[in-house]
Amino acid sequence: MPLAYYIHQLSPFIVRFGDHFGLRWYGFAYVMAFLCGYALYQHIARRGYGEMPPEKVADFITLAALFGVVLGGRLGWVFFYGFDIIRTHPLDAFMLWKGGMASHGGILGLVVFTFVYARWQGYSWPGVGDNLVVVAPIGLFFGRLANFINGELWGRVIDPAHAPAWAMQFPKELEGTQPDLVALGYAHDPLALNALSRLLPLRHPSQLYEAALEGVVLFTILWVVRTRMKAPVGMLTGIFMIGYAGLRILGEQFREPDAALTWGLTRGQFLSLFMIGIGAAFVAYSLVTRRYQLPGMRPAPAAVPENPVEPAAR
Repeated sequence: MPLAYYIHQLSPFIVRFGDHFGLRWYGFAYVMAFLCGYALYQHIARRGYGEMPPEKVADFITLAALFGVVLGGRLGWVFFYGFDIIRTHPLDAFMLWKGGMASHGGILGLVVFTFVYARWQGYSWPGVGDNLVVVAPIGLFFGRLANFINGELWGRVIDPAHAPAWAMQFPKELEGTQPDLVALGYAHDPLALNALSRLLPLRHPSQLYEAALEGVVLFTILWVVRTRMKAPVGMLTGIFMIGYAGLRILGEQFREPDAALTWGLTRGQFLSLFMIGIGAAFVAYSLVTRRYQLPGMRPAPAAVPENPVEPAAR
């Protein structure tokens, strides 16, 4: 008899070399986010949005990925979710291969990085951010898909009497309690899958909800504002902050809390409240300054004559 609901059986490895080593979907998600983010930012820059010329985009995206997303995401996870590591094993804070990345930390890392980069290159900080936030949901989308493939950050338990057809069961929540059964389940053993279906609760696939909200919905809003509306510098950054925070708060309603609640809010919802405040500050800045950077406004390089006249000999 076929199972009524899908049991998550996806491997975190694209190619495995041994028990714990191989090419992982999580790493591939970062690569895809980098490549797609670069291509889209390049496209936006070529259309004349923002101060940064297209030839600077590759270096900027590379540095943003390393020092903003990766370093910020890891340190954010350590401070927001795994602070005990600093007390017990402080060097583990920099061991990315052990897992643990926080999207709030990655966003905060990008805020700090873009500020430093803009000052270094002589660009407007909100202007650099306005283009970056348009491509940021692509990384969020791939990251949430990787969470789903890994079978982590699963959703809240659903009452079977009211479970939607897309409810799922995640064997990874049994790891450490019944490892042999979990291993058999991932090996697609029919007997193990039937046993797992009786043990595991039904849950929301909240990773997919968040991929749709933080990735698809947020990207669509920002893309329309960037390309179809006349928004002052800083407005897009503010919309991203507020939009991400609001959609994250909504998505967390379906996600199993992965840390202690604060005032009845999950850790993700609580941190998102601060993002709303930051976003409101950017929106206020954009409305006060009313400075625009639209296609055709980027200063053109000085023209060089095709056949320059040689100065007379002296």
